[in-house]
Amino acid sequence: MPFTSNSEAPARDKPRSFPTLYQFFGPKGLLSKAHPNYEFRRGQLQMAEAVEQALQERKHLIVEAGTGTGKTLAYLLPVIRSGERVIISTGTKTLQEQLFFKDIPFLEQHLGKLRVCYMKGRNNYLCRQKLYDLAAQPALSGLVNIEHFQQITEWESATQSGDRSELKELPENSQLWQKLDASTERCTGQDCKQWDRCFVTEMRRRMLESDIIIVNHHLFFADLAIKQAGVPNGVLPEFTTVIFDEAHELEDVATSYFGVSVSNLRFEELARDIETKLQQEKAMRPALIQALARLRERSSFFFSVLPKGQGRFAFTDRPEFLEEKGSEYDAVMQGLQWVYSELQLITEKIEEVANFVRRTQELKAQLEFIMQGNDKNIVYWIEHRGEARRSRTGQVHIILQATPIDVSQILKQALFADMDTVVLTSATLAVAASPEGGSFDYIRQRLGMEHTRELVVPSHFDYSSQAILYVPPDLPAPTEKAFVPEAAEKIRRLLAITQGRAFCLFTSHKQMGQIHDLLADQLDFPVLLQGSAPKNALLEEFRLTPNAVLFATGSFWQGVDVQGEQLSCVIIDRLPFAVPSDPVVAARIQAINDADGNAFYEYQVPSAVIALKQGFGRLIRSIKDRGLLVLLDNRVLKQRYGKVFLESLPAYKKTRDLADVEAFFGLR
Repeated sequence: MPFTSNSEAPARDKPRSFPTLYQFFGPKGLLSKAHPNYEFRRGQLQMAEAVEQALQERKHLIVEAGTGTGKTLAYLLPVIRSGERVIISTGTKTLQEQLFFKDIPFLEQHLGKLRVCYMKGRNNYLCRQKLYDLAAQPALSGLVNIEHFQQITEWESATQSGDRSELKELPENSQLWQKLDASTERCTGQDCKQWDRCFVTEMRRRMLESDIIIVNHHLFFADLAIKQAGVPNGVLPEFTTVIFDEAHELEDVATSYFGVSVSNLRFEELARDIETKLQQEKAMRPALIQALARLRERSSFFFSVLPKGQGRFAFTDRPEFLEEKGSEYDAVMQGLQWVYSELQLITEKIEEVANFVRRTQELKAQLEFIMQGNDKNIVYWIEHRGEARRSRTGQVHIILQATPIDVSQILKQALFADMDTVVLTSATLAVAASPEGGSFDYIRQRLGMEHTRELVVPSHFDYSSQAILYVPPDLPAPTEKAFVPEAAEKIRRLLAITQGRAFCLFTSHKQMGQIHDLLADQLDFPVLLQGSAPKNALLEEFRLTPNAVLFATGSFWQGVDVQGEQLSCVIIDRLPFAVPSDPVVAARIQAINDADGNAFYEYQVPSAVIALKQGFGRLIRSIKDRGLLVLLDNRVLKQRYGKVFLESLPAYKKTRDLADVEAFFGLR
């Protein structure tokens, strides 16, 4: 159940006495007596003192706290001592769960009951009404769906949270769950018959009773975007203090929520939901049936005549498109208007119809914004999610997007100017001094954070003795054709030295696949490949399989923790520069250069530095860990910007000689 028990928590109006930071973190403090692996960490105390001072003086703070600092306790205790309502936002569900199920219970053992809740997005919770509606008219296809439906039905009568994470055997991509989750799209709010028993309603009640609310960045920025759009009641309650852990992810997450997205599947889902509900209510009018058929036909044709391309690409010729295909756009807008008008006629008869009216208006306004908007801070683009992502109707997923190029001014006004205290922390925020700036310049500029205090807390680990960084000087550049076969051979030799026990991390799925295919039959170790199983299943298999080697891309670069000898090597194929042809990246580069900046040093290099630090951060996770880091991209040795990367990394022992790697593993 994702909430602490509030029944025993102390009343808010009764002040409580907590130990001072030194009494808790000091050499002979409470933590030294309570934690079995205690070792005094001066950096942990320094960070806690900085967070407490920021809370007391209502200032903003950026803290880079190296791995092993113990940063979660370092901000949790000052938050608890403050007595204020504080939001803690994390980048990953893993850290959310660590905070709530490990760190909070540990603190409660020594500080007493705390008012804390743990919130996820609505699609993680079951909607009881949808479950009952589906049970009333079963339309399940396939034995698997029926089996899962029975599991969910039995679980619904017993669960207290409604959190799908309790359903361990339910597949991550379950189509049945998509029909049953509590997502906003089909929520009727207080008009719902199950409102009082709703899991989301219960989650919000717990939230209002809590002093500490643990969310993730996606939920936080979804709430912030809703409030910026003028909706008075967002998801989160009133608060003036927020702690962002894993804050290196903020720009990308914020960008996705301050943009607008419209897809062909949204049209299909709207039409299907209207039909399903009104057929249940026996209220389908012939005119509405005709309007929905026209909307389906016209939206399908509109998306089919959009510019063609692979993956993500800029929609730069919108004016020309509207000039040539304006009638198709007008037709789909008219189709939405017809559906809206027909729904208006029955809104008073069926309460749930008001939600369909809202969705229709929203879809119409967002499509108009994307097709006719002219904001210079917006990049308009299209994404095609290929054959593998076909919907149940057989449609390829086509998404129209309008994304802010620079979110710094939005966050400056909506977040930093509005909050008393914002704390940003991560193991990877600082970038070494470059020709264009200092250590925290990049993160401050990208997020619009001014007048902030800064602190760098070195890691508790002895990187110079625990890790060796090897950059082979003899490989071709990653852009050359010869790189793939020669890099594969180098990886084979390195894995022979480390006896597997490695993550091979790549910047692209294509290159991962190429090198995996070259090596799969040559390696004497168990080989795992991202995409062959869910992420958590792959990680568990890696932990349990001696000498395993995992080939993976982006999602394994961060938020993954494998301690001990099982992971003794991390190999990265190339410097992780963002793809310059990506429409959002390209627009950011152009905007900086157009303003007489240097996008390469102000944006591309710092972004890649932080990504590289995240990837290498998978290796040393405890004071006993020891291992090899490999970067197969020797541009870091040859190019001027390479110095920025090397000086931003922890103080690993560095070498270009394979013999030093062999010696590190005791082979020489």
